[in-house]
Amino acid sequence: MTDLALPRPRAPWTAPLTRASTWRALLPFLSLVAILVPIFLINPRTMSYFGLNLMLGLAIPIIFATLAQMCMLTVNDLDLGIGAYVGFVTCVAATWLVDTPLLGIAVLAGSVLAYGAAGALIHWRNVPSLVVTLGMSFVWLGLAILVLPSPGGASPAWLRAAMSWKPPFVPLPILVAIGLAALVHLFLMRSALGSVLRGAGGNPKAIARAGWSLLKIRVGLYALAGVFGLLSGLSLLGLSTSGDANIAQRYTLLSIAGTILGGCDFVGGRVSPVGAVTGALVLTLAGSLLTFMRISPDWQIGAQGAILIIVLALRALTSRRRR
Repeated sequence: MTDLALPRPRAPWTAPLTRASTWRALLPFLSLVAILVPIFLINPRTMSYFGLNLMLGLAIPIIFATLAQMCMLTVNDLDLGIGAYVGFVTCVAATWLVDTPLLGIAVLAGSVLAYGAAGALIHWRNVPSLVVTLGMSFVWLGLAILVLPSPGGASPAWLRAAMSWKPPFVPLPILVAIGLAALVHLFLMRSALGSVLRGAGGNPKAIARAGWSLLKIRVGLYALAGVFGLLSGLSLLGLSTSGDANIAQRYTLLSIAGTILGGCDFVGGRVSPVGAVTGALVLTLAGSLLTFMRISPDWQIGAQGAILIIVLALRALTSRRRR
């Protein structure tokens, strides 16, 4: 008589937990599909190289700004000055980077160091990041107005050429989105250093006991956020061809909304580079959808906020199922 090995019964909470986690991970992509489908139904001509390139024209600077915000969320901080910083970069690049390139490069490099210094100040003095970054937003705005009191200047020729490049088959914004999502995901989610950076937000005491410097981690992530903000400003200048201190004021809220749509949390170092990039694309396409629906621009910001609330409600439902 042979013994039959009976299968071990699975814990009743395992399946719901897996399903909830899967839905939470897929939510940004489902949101993207939910935006694309009505756009293609309303205007089928958008389902083309030219249509996608036109709708996603401003996606690249928004993606960079969203990744900058994601760097802050990695250590449980929030940047309320990213919009003003992007505007400052456009003003410097539209004037000094064109007239005196060495001075422009030095100022832009100094701005990235200033981001890192802000991270050091927050760590040393234990000051809330909201206070420091809000104060820095006024600094960036004031400096931008000093550099360029009124909209103007010009985009460097190499920057205009880079942002107007039309690769074959796939529009440039889609290529940039895929490339950035893959690179940042590999660095932050698949590398040993990325695990340490995320751990500094999830369990800083354990990271400190392991011998890592929390100060260096925060300064490094703040400087990386400054680099992404710098790239956001340069790409925005390449698209708009002129600088303006107030050109990116909405980017602060858009970057926060993009990270939330992408599945990032305000605590625990829970971030998703692929989700953040997808969230930025959703917000960019939402503006096109509202335009096709003939909704007034005055109402579009409110409609984007409604989209964000719906996604947050769905995330709350999945989180409740996980618990």
